[in-house]
Amino acid sequence: MGILEKIKAIEDEMARTQKNKATEYHLGLLKAKLAKYRMQLLEPSSKSSKPGEGFDVMKSGDARVALIGFPSVGKSTLLSKMTKTTSTVAAYEYTTLTAIPGVMEISGARVQLLDLPGIIEGAASGRGRGRQVVAVAKTADLILMMLDVTKGDEQRKKLEFELEEVGIRLNAAKPDIVFKQKAAGGITINNTVPLTHLNERMIRQILQGYKMHNCDVMIRQDVTVDDFVDVLLGNRKYIRCLYCYNKIDSISLEMVDKYARMPNSIVISCEMDLNLDGLTERIWEYLALNRIYTKKRGVPPDLTEPLVVRQNATVEIVCHRIHRTLASQFKYALVWGKSSKFSPQPQKVGLNHVVGPDDIISIFTK
Repeated sequence: MGILEKIKAIEDEMARTQKNKATEYHLGLLKAKLAKYRMQLLEPSSKSSKPGEGFDVMKSGDARVALIGFPSVGKSTLLSKMTKTTSTVAAYEYTTLTAIPGVMEISGARVQLLDLPGIIEGAASGRGRGRQVVAVAKTADLILMMLDVTKGDEQRKKLEFELEEVGIRLNAAKPDIVFKQKAAGGITINNTVPLTHLNERMIRQILQGYKMHNCDVMIRQDVTVDDFVDVLLGNRKYIRCLYCYNKIDSISLEMVDKYARMPNSIVISCEMDLNLDGLTERIWEYLALNRIYTKKRGVPPDLTEPLVVRQNATVEIVCHRIHRTLASQFKYALVWGKSSKFSPQPQKVGLNHVVGPDDIISIFTK
């Protein structure tokens, strides 16, 4: 029996099993087995893989945004409007056959926008180059899910399912579980909160299913079986997602208002250039980037070319962005801006100081 047949057999058994307290343990083990087989399907052995199947593009700029969607939803049109890159645009499906990168400027940051081929149903199983598409999506800092607003929520549910199958968790935080394998000593399980979806027996059975017989597990939040399996596998990606509903010029104002108020969503029209500026602002917000300006001793700060870093970045990270040897020669830094305790006066800080948005920094070396 092949992997696909095993997956189908487990899915059929889960569909036949009633969900109640008595079957909770059995369903939990089935979910763990299902996740194991899906991982084998997505990561086949090196002998079975063919060279040159992927189409990943070198990562450039300060962040990467991946355009994911079904064929003919406006991904290529958006790429052409938001960047200076020309992607083939036509009224028929499957126009884009490979990953096409473009670069957009947002508030001084260079953001790489990737137009990926359209996903079809069954992409997680490898249909329609779907496996390569989602592999590229895993390298993104933000997924921009392009949806045809005239199709309702059907496309969104299918895409969420396909991305979930390949280990991409949208707008979710990593479960607060500490898992550590060891050479001997058996299994030690501790939890700091009551567990309503798991028990010790189920955890031990799942660990044995993955042939993990010596490990320490610390659970610090009420997690589900799926969350626990995600931590065990260790190959899940937790990525922010912005749902972009295109073609709003084809629906009523009431429907536009409904979709605009949905969480993590924005409405646009690529053809009529509606709300593209709002989309740019939301991308900047979701990427969670900060601009930092540098200042040399005795001269005004350079406000033309900011350094772009992640929110909650430290002075050490800023040093690495300027030059890889700067941190080793660091003595202290002066910071002006929101992160300074004495604003508008500068504060003398060390490498662990967290910089704020639009801070000005002057670094002094030994």
